[in-house]
Amino acid sequence: MPTPTSSRSDCTPTQVIRVRSGAIAPDAETDLAAEETPVALEYNGISHATMLATPADLEDFAVGFSLSEGIIGSISDVRGIDVVPQCGGIVVQLEISAACEMQLKTRRRAMAGRTGCGLCGVETLPEVLRPVAPVTNGAPVRIEAVLAAMRDMRARQALHDLTGATHAAGWAGADGAVALVREDVGRHNALDKAAGALARQAMNAADGIVVVSSRASFEMVQKTATAGVAVLAAVSAPTALAIRLATDANVTLLGFMRDGDAVIYSHPERIIT
Repeated sequence: MPTPTSSRSDCTPTQVIRVRSGAIAPDAETDLAAEETPVALEYNGISHATMLATPADLEDFAVGFSLSEGIIGSISDVRGIDVVPQCGGIVVQLEISAACEMQLKTRRRAMAGRTGCGLCGVETLPEVLRPVAPVTNGAPVRIEAVLAAMRDMRARQALHDLTGATHAAGWAGADGAVALVREDVGRHNALDKAAGALARQAMNAADGIVVVSSRASFEMVQKTATAGVAVLAAVSAPTALAIRLATDANVTLLGFMRDGDAVIYSHPERIIT
């Protein structure tokens, strides 16, 4: 594990006693723990959602969450973002267009988040299972590019290397070269951060690959399709609902991405040798 440092806001030094091969070490060591902070999102002064998240790349997180939740239609709907420490947590204040604000007011819902939970506070099943427009792009991608993207993302999980407590989501081009990686204690948050970074950097994400260090729940497919990306590759298994959604949304879904192995669950015609 890398030498712990205290200069990062996303992790904190902590004293631990290690056990190795059943033997308890006599002295304490300094380790790092991933931070988990209440993050509230406000739109035009209206409180909308509170999650527990890693306090890094919060502008990306806010934009990605807003896109995946359908609060905004594009990055141009965001007029400004302020990140304000407050009351033991962080408030991300977004100024959005008047049209988006009106739409938000018609479907406001209370939503309290917990680590790893993407459904907290959702009041109706139709809101959870809202329709996702099928992805219309998606050039063929070589399997070696997908495998390379997963390996490349793993090599860039700096916070995970320090703490062992975070997930990652990344985006790679069709050649498998990873262009960005975002980390968070929640897998949904990590993917929202990656999607937000793509939007804020005006990257052409359409023919790329989303790679995630987690299982592929239906929400991960939902967020990938909303970002307009046609390939989602996960380290672990997908759920049956995720497979059905990927099939309907024209997303190629791969799971169990380990070393040179993978399982393709939907739209295999997009993956070539």
